[in-house]
Amino acid sequence: MTNIPKQRWQIAPTQSDLVQQISQSTNLLPIVSQVVVNRGIDTTQLAHLYVEPESQNLPSPLEEFLDLAVSVELLCQAIASGEKIAICGDYDADGMTSTALLLRALKHLGADVDYAIPSRMKDGYGINNRIVEEFAATDVGLILTVDNGISAYEPILHAVELGLTVIITDHHDLPEKLPPADAILNPKLLSETSPYRGLAGVGVAYILAVATAQSLGQLKGLTNQILELFTLGTIADLAPLIGVNRRWLKRGLRQLPNSQLEGIQALMQVAGISEEQKQLKPDDIGFKLGPRINAVGRLADPQIVIELLTTDDSGIALERAMQCEQINRKRQELCEQIEQEAIWLVESTPILWQEARVLVVVKEDWHHGVIGIVASRLVERYGVPVFIGTYEEEDPSKIRGSARGIEEFNIFEALNYCQDLLGKYGGHKAAGGFSLAASNLESFQARLSEFAHQCLKIEHLKPLIKIDAQVKFEQISLPLYQQIESLQPWGIGNDVPVFWTANVLLKEQKIVGSNHLKLILQEENSDQELKAIAWRWKDYFPLPNRLDLAYKLKENNWQGNIAVELEIVGVRLPNIHQVFSEIKKAVFNYQGRSYACSWWLSLNELRIRNEQGKILAVEPGKNTGLLGTNRANAKQVDLTQPYFQELIQVAQIALDQAQKN
Repeated sequence: MTNIPKQRWQIAPTQSDLVQQISQSTNLLPIVSQVVVNRGIDTTQLAHLYVEPESQNLPSPLEEFLDLAVSVELLCQAIASGEKIAICGDYDADGMTSTALLLRALKHLGADVDYAIPSRMKDGYGINNRIVEEFAATDVGLILTVDNGISAYEPILHAVELGLTVIITDHHDLPEKLPPADAILNPKLLSETSPYRGLAGVGVAYILAVATAQSLGQLKGLTNQILELFTLGTIADLAPLIGVNRRWLKRGLRQLPNSQLEGIQALMQVAGISEEQKQLKPDDIGFKLGPRINAVGRLADPQIVIELLTTDDSGIALERAMQCEQINRKRQELCEQIEQEAIWLVESTPILWQEARVLVVVKEDWHHGVIGIVASRLVERYGVPVFIGTYEEEDPSKIRGSARGIEEFNIFEALNYCQDLLGKYGGHKAAGGFSLAASNLESFQARLSEFAHQCLKIEHLKPLIKIDAQVKFEQISLPLYQQIESLQPWGIGNDVPVFWTANVLLKEQKIVGSNHLKLILQEENSDQELKAIAWRWKDYFPLPNRLDLAYKLKENNWQGNIAVELEIVGVRLPNIHQVFSEIKKAVFNYQGRSYACSWWLSLNELRIRNEQGKILAVEPGKNTGLLGTNRANAKQVDLTQPYFQELIQVAQIALDQAQKN
C-alpha cells in the first residue's frame, strides 16, 4: 500500500494590504513580498532594511559590548610586552573557526600566541582545570576563550588564582553566576534588540579581532581573511541569520569564491564547489564545507582544521582538506549505519514513542560524535523530540547522549526536569547533550514522557512544515527565483521560503542515487511541467499520483541552460472531491481489518464500511462525521482523532490507487 509522510502544515495567512504596500515600495513581486512579511517585517522601512541590510546604521561594538575596550587594552598590552597568549577553543565548527580567526588575527598583529582545544572524547566541552594548568606551566600570561567559558566558573577561577589574565568570548546562555574573568564578551549580555545579539562565537571573535587591529592601526590586510572565517563559522554553527550576521554574511558569501585563504580554496576544491561560482549560498557551507569541518571535530583531531584554516602553504592546505574529506565520508557512513539501526530498534522492539510523546533510543557501540546528527534525522522522520544515547566505551555503566526537539518542546527545560537523574547536561531549546548512569535509563524515559505530556498534544507528533504562500506553476519563473535569491542568506531565523501547489499530477517518479526520488510534475489544467527532487524519500516510493505539494525553489544550471526546479519538503492528499469525483469503489486493509470505501459525487461524501457493516460518512472540510449502520442510528464522531484521520487517509490512498488502475 502507498504511504506518504505524516506531516502537519502551517500555512502563513495572506496579508494583502501590507504585501501590496511592500511590493510597491520595493518593486518585489507580491509572492516575494508575502515572504518578507512572513519574516516579521511589518513596515516598508523595515522591508528596505531587510532587502538592503548594508543601509542600516550600526551602533559601534564598543558602545554595545561593555568589556570590549578592556579586552582590546589587555590584548594590546600583551602584544606590546611579548606576553604569551593562549586561545582555548572548541571542537565544533564555530569553535574551530573562532580559534583559527583569532590565531590569524593575533599573529598578524605580532602576538606570541598558541591554542588548545579540549578533547571531545576525554574532556567534553569547554575549558577545564587541566588546560588551565598546562597553560600556566608553559608561561602563558593571558587566556582567551572562544565559543566557551561562560559556564566554566571553576576553571576560570583557577586561572585567576594562578595569576593569569582571562578574557572570555562566548555566545552561549548566561549562568546564574558569571565567571571571575577580567573581561567577558557575550552577546547574551546585550539587549534583545541589539543587532549584535545573534552573533555566534566566531562573530564575537571577529569583533574582538577587528577592534584590536583598529586600535593598533593594523586592520589593512586582515579584514578579508577574518570575514571569510566569520562567514564559514556562523553558517556552520546554525547561528540566526539576522542583524549583523545577515549584513556581514551577505558580504562574506560574495567574497568566499575568490578567497585568498589556501585552506578555504582547498576545502571548496574537495567539496566540488566550482571556481566559476560568483557567490556562495548558505547551503554551500551548510551542506558542503561545514560538514567537512564538523566531521573532524566529531571523529578526529581538531588540529587538522586549525592547520587547514591558518596555513598559507597550498600543499599543506590540500592535504588537510583531503583529510577532512575522508573523515566526512566516514561520518556519513556512521550516520547512515546508526540511523538504520535506530529505526530498526524503534520499529521492531517496538518503542511506543507516540504513547510516550518522546523518543528515547539507546544502543551500545554507537559513536557519540555523530549521534546528534542521527537525532535530527529521527526528528525529521517521526516528528517527535528525540533523545539518543550510547554506552561509554570505557565505562558501560554510563550513557552519553544528544537530544533534538520540535517547536513545542524545550530540550533544555526537559533536561532540567530530569536533573536529579543526570550527570552533566546542557543545551538550549532545540538541542542538548546529557550523560547519566545506565541504571537510571528507565526512570529517565518515564520522566521525559511525563514532561512531554505537559507540553505536547498528540497532534504535535508530526513534522511541522511551515509554508509561505500558495503558488501556481505558471507563476514559477526565473525572475521569481532571482528575486527570492536576492534576499539571501537564508538560514536559522530567516528560513528559506516554502510554497505549495494544490492537486498536482505526478507524471513520473523514480528512485535516484541511494534513496532520493526524482519527479516530473504537472498542475491541473496546465501543460507546464516541472522537475523536482525529494531527498531521502525512497521509503515513500511510489507516491500517490495526485498530491498537494510543499516545496522550495532550486536553480538547475546544466551546460548554460538555467531552469527552476522544486525541492519537495512536504505532501498531503488533496481535498477528496478534487481527486475522486469519478471513482466508484476500493477496498483496503487498516490495522489488520478489511474495509470498503466509495466516493459519492452527488452527496459530496466519502463512505468507509467495516466488516461489521458500520459506515463512516465524511464530507470534505468537516471535522465531524457520521458513524453507524444507517443514517437513522448514526452518531456524530470527531474526525480530528488520530485513528479516524489515518483511516480516512488510507481510504483516500486506496481510491487513488484504484483510479491509477
